Amino acid sequence: MRCIVTAGPTWEPIDRVRRLTNFSTGSLGGDLANALAGAGHDVLLFLSETATWHSPMAAVRVELFSTTDSLADRLHRHATPDRIAVFHAAAVSDYRPGPVFLREVDGTLTPLSAGKVDSRAGSLLVELVATPKILPQLRNWFPDARITGWKYEVDGTAEDALDRGRRQLASASTDACVVNGPACGTGFTLLRRDLPAVLLDSRAQLIHTLVSGT
Repeated sequence: MRCIVTAGPTWEPIDRVRRLTNFSTGSLGGDLANALAGAGHDVLLFLSETATWHSPMAAVRVELFSTTDSLADRLHRHATPDRIAVFHAAAVSDYRPGPVFLREVDGTLTPLSAGKVDSRAGSLLVELVATPKILPQLRNWFPDARITGWKYEVDGTAEDALDRGRRQLASASTDACVVNGPACGTGFTLLRRDLPAVLLDSRAQLIHTLVSGT
């Protein structure tokens, strides 16, 4: 089967030398891509240009991305009505920097614009603007695909995290959601439509389960 995997963090520029990004190495998506290729699938990996994962590729084609827009553009360019599998494991930035302001002594905010905002200017405020969500767009680009998203949760309980994962299944019209993060403890929970949740103790178990179901 043809498979598309996304891995690693997007980044968004504050100015020409500073950026906003997520903590992500790209290793989970990269290891999944290698495992899918090892199982005989035709794999295209969209890998962040800032990912620190650089293991040897097992017959995997790679395209690099940078910002959220660049990842969305690359996915859109490969849109197809064919039956494929899409694993969206990339850590996409929820926000991009908007205007930068200098806060004066009297509290007045003065907009700043420069290739490199002067770090000696004083206290700066950066407005954060929500980035467009990629996951809900995938069903339009890949209408017959089996799409797996990720839900990484830090706050709340494990049940809170699972509830957010279930909401993602409904709102993004995906087929599966991998829920993990500190809110869930160790391991991963695989949610699939109309099937019981599957608790997986390790990354190796998760990858094996995803590959065997493809």
